[in-house]
Parts: sequence; C-alpha cells; structure tokens
Amino acid sequence: MTRMVLQPSGTLAIGDAQLEYRMIGPAPDKAPTIVMLHEGLGSVGLWGDFPDKLQAATGAGVFVYSRAGYGRSLRTTLPRPLNFMEIEALDVLPKLLDAIGFRRGLLLGHSDGASIATIYAGGIQDHRVRGVILIAPHFMVEDFGLVSINKTRQNYDTGDLKPKLARWHDDVDNAFNGWAGVWLDPEFRRWDISESLAYVRVPVEIIQGAEDQYGTMRHIEIAQEECYCPVDVTIIPGAGHSPHREASEATVKAAADFANRLLSVHGEGVLGQAA
Repeated sequence: MTRMVLQPSGTLAIGDAQLEYRMIGPAPDKAPTIVMLHEGLGSVGLWGDFPDKLQAATGAGVFVYSRAGYGRSLRTTLPRPLNFMEIEALDVLPKLLDAIGFRRGLLLGHSDGASIATIYAGGIQDHRVRGVILIAPHFMVEDFGLVSINKTRQNYDTGDLKPKLARWHDDVDNAFNGWAGVWLDPEFRRWDISESLAYVRVPVEIIQGAEDQYGTMRHIEIAQEECYCPVDVTIIPGAGHSPHREASEATVKAAADFANRLLSVHGEGVLGQAA
C-alpha cells in the first residue's frame, strides 16, 4: 500500500472505506506514534481534546481515526458481522498502520477500540508496537454490561441520546445500530477474546473507571490471569466508562506515564526521538 502524506485532518482510503482522521504532532516517520481506537459509539470528534493533551504530555505523534460507519467516515453495511472487531483488528488496522507509515509507537483503545487493540496485539506479532493502553476494555460479554446497553438502546429510541450523537456522526443510525445490533444479538453472547491476551507480547496498561456502567473489574482479572507480559492497572475513582472525559487529567497522566516509560526504554524518549 502506498504511504500517504498525512495532513492535520483528512480522509484515508482503506479498501472500500473512506475513513476520517486527525494527526496531532509529528508524523509517523518523524517520531513514535500513538494510534487511538475509539469506543463503539465513538469517533474522531468524540475523543474531544484528549488526543491533544496526550500529544502534549508525550511529544509523540497521535493518530486518531473513525472506523467505517462512524463520525465523518462513510457508512458501513448493516448488520455488522458478529466478528466485526476481529475484522477491524486483523484486516483493517494492519492496512491502516502501513498506509500512515507507522514505524513505532503504541495502540490506545477505548471499550470496543480496546478490544480491537487487544486482538491486534495478540494476533499479529508487530515489532513496531511497543505497548497497548486499554481504557475500559471488554474481553467477553457480561450480563452487567448488556443491561446498560439495553438502557442505552431505550434512550436512543425514546430519549435524547440520538440528537446528542447526531452531532458527531454523519449517519447516526448507521453508527448506533451497527454497535447495538451486534452487542444485543443473542449469538454474540458467546464472544470471548480472553485467549488473545495470552499471545500479547508487549506491556499492557489498563485504565478503568471505578464506576464503569458497562463492565466490571472481571476484565482486569482476566488480563492479569492471561497475559504473560506486565499488566499495569490504573483505577480512577468516581469515573465511569469514559474516564478520559470524566477524569481527563488522571487518565492523561496514566496513559502518558506508561507511554513515556516504554518509549524511554526503547531509546525513543519523551520528545519522540528516533530509535
């Protein structure tokens, strides 16, 4: 795949998909890059200023993109396949990293994005990836989380969630129904990526809100049980499923400290100097 010249924002063609992106800080050929993968209802815009704060705290480049069907990216065909996160991790993400000229850095994922980062790190031995940062990750399906997803579905259908999300997604129904349709499918109840953790060969940082309404601390226990590599855990008191929005300062610090430590070990430094 031809490497593209990244602009501060733009559109990236990956297969048939046109994906919106932001590039903050130095380009991937100039410095380590943190590639950010959003949640199941997220997008480039919904990260807010978290990418900018993370870039300032690390000196690394930060690349943020919206998956197909989200944000300003083109819509996707529904229903999504139940293995859509595996497809994103093992088919789309490798092509994207090559297209942007990714040379070294970290993956940072939130919720579904954390699951995608986990599947990638466990399924592809990519020497360019120094570590993974997982915010509110899911490794399997819990009844606890499904209760909250059903409430979110109801709020979307009859409450004020749809107009709120419509600010961030060109096709809000495509974004929401693609996510909820998978998670609430009875066949998806068997989804479990715990085994992927056993094949992760880089350090892991998990950042978890203590009041997460979509997942319990069982996900952290699974990571600690399955991973051979170090698993650092930061629990953020009072935060829910989106600690980067609810407790931004603490989340930036945890992510940046982890990233800076790994980049320093690899001789790449806080200011993103080449190895």
